[in-house]
Amino acid sequence: MANSKDGKTGLFSNLKGDLFGGLTAGIVALPLALAFGVQSGLGAAAGLFGAIFIGFFASLFGGTSSQISGPTAPMTAVSMLIIAGIVQANDGHMETALPIILLVFLLAGIFQIIFGVIKLGGLIEYIPYPVVSGFMTGIGVIILVTQLLPLFGYVPADDQANIDKFKPQAEEVLLDKILKDEADEGLLVLEDFRETVKRAENTEPSEILLEAKTLVSKDASGVIGALRYLPEALKNINWWEFMVAMLTIVIIFGFKRITKAVPSTLVALLTVSLVAIFAGWEVEPIGTIPSGFPKLYVTSMISGFSFSALQPYIFTAISLALLGAIDSLLTSIVADNMTKTKHNSDKELIGQGIGNSIAAVFGGIPGAGATIRTVVNIDSGGKTKLSGMIAASLLLVILLILGPYASQIPLAVLAGILITVGIGVMDYKGLRALRSMPRTDALVLITVLLLTVFWDLIFAVAIGLVLSSLMFMKKMGDLTGKESTVSPLDESLMNSSRDDIPVNLREEVFVKDVNGPLFFGATSEYQKLASQIPNTASTVVIKMDRVPYMDKSGFLAMEDVILSFTQKGIATVITGLQEQPAYLLETFGLIPDLIPKSQVFENFADCSQWLIENVEDKYPSKENN
Repeated sequence: MANSKDGKTGLFSNLKGDLFGGLTAGIVALPLALAFGVQSGLGAAAGLFGAIFIGFFASLFGGTSSQISGPTAPMTAVSMLIIAGIVQANDGHMETALPIILLVFLLAGIFQIIFGVIKLGGLIEYIPYPVVSGFMTGIGVIILVTQLLPLFGYVPADDQANIDKFKPQAEEVLLDKILKDEADEGLLVLEDFRETVKRAENTEPSEILLEAKTLVSKDASGVIGALRYLPEALKNINWWEFMVAMLTIVIIFGFKRITKAVPSTLVALLTVSLVAIFAGWEVEPIGTIPSGFPKLYVTSMISGFSFSALQPYIFTAISLALLGAIDSLLTSIVADNMTKTKHNSDKELIGQGIGNSIAAVFGGIPGAGATIRTVVNIDSGGKTKLSGMIAASLLLVILLILGPYASQIPLAVLAGILITVGIGVMDYKGLRALRSMPRTDALVLITVLLLTVFWDLIFAVAIGLVLSSLMFMKKMGDLTGKESTVSPLDESLMNSSRDDIPVNLREEVFVKDVNGPLFFGATSEYQKLASQIPNTASTVVIKMDRVPYMDKSGFLAMEDVILSFTQKGIATVITGLQEQPAYLLETFGLIPDLIPKSQVFENFADCSQWLIENVEDKYPSKENN
């Protein structure tokens, strides 16, 4: 039987199902891991390492038994930007940047563990749907746009026209570096630039070429960079690369219509790669994949460690950790729905953090729970943690045995795979619902989508959350104001069982019925209702039996209203005060300083007798004369 908390069962209780599920999920993960590795900028091997170590340890220590973890589209998109930024900060030298990159990934994993320990997992599940929808669609657009140049086989840094364009800027960068080096060495003297000139003259053309290529790559990075160079790509299409990528896409979508028993992505990877290799097509391979067990980078990470160098990326690591947490827990919810179990959010975060931390020290890119691979695992019979561990182990076997062969896979094949991933990751349900959903939700979705694509993924989510929160509070405030009423005494007593309440106090007593939490989003409506009290009133009854919560802003608004009543000589009575608002009113002295405890009643019926005994009938109605 499944455990009610995290849906876990005995490790070997479903051996056959887990074996088939794990093997199938591992096969599906292989091409995606290679593709995500290439997209990240660290190479196909880094994607494979991430899939192996995250997949194994997140399954072993996580809180979702059937989940398969590894590099995902959102995590890779963010990692790509992080890697590109750190490489650029290190003058385009990957060797220098790599220890810092891996330290950021390690730190992100550690933060995920901390999130789990402090039980942050439950809170992440409350992210509004428009934010998630806009973000996922934005990720899909990023993947599609950034793969346009690889689709056409165009590499901006290999185009001599682009290199020539950036050579003057490259020379400026190198000269600036020479000046900084001289300043650090104490050799820079304003009266004598002979050393500067000498070093500049000794600059090799290859250094200028490398710097120019780095600048071109930076200029062509991201969505805006890809769109900037798209016209050049269309003028310089490599038809071999384009044909390979398109053939990959056609097979992936077409083979699914024939059968889903075999992953179409794997079929496309093997078929197109073998045809391209044996036919001798002129296509660029993904590059060397190291054979043997992945090496540890602990020594280089420690020897090159500098807190000052890592400090600018601490917030980046937190953002990456949060994204991984969101990505994983969304997949956990999908797994719960399919298996009718309940995952443990905090334990899942700890497992993901351990997996990402270990992957980082082996040079792997970060990842999270992968929805497609998890669904494949469950559909194939996987139920326990063993299925995820088997999937990761299969990838390790492939790495150890087939690594040299995998290095011959054409880059264009992976571009085709990534394009299908980009198409698949977008939330079409949310896009179709744009016309029918509330305008505020549509605004949040579109805002997050545009910010994700054209600015920053993490800030897009943060701004989306702020917008959603403000709009939610506005809705709640409007609802509280709408549901709250001010009415004469006799109308408020229509349902009262006390038939002996005289109606002659209707001009003197007015009832304010507050419905809903009294917080900063509802204060303006509360104050508007207070202005509706007529000048004939000598007593106001505030009914608070439907006010479960009050914050400090709500308290101040209420205090302001009661003070205005007091200045007008109007007495205030409260009924139905609940525990939290009562505590706040007593803590800050509104009771008994402005409202005596004798004027606070548990219910309206108890208040009625006090009204009869204490309110003077100043405006006798004609019926009573």
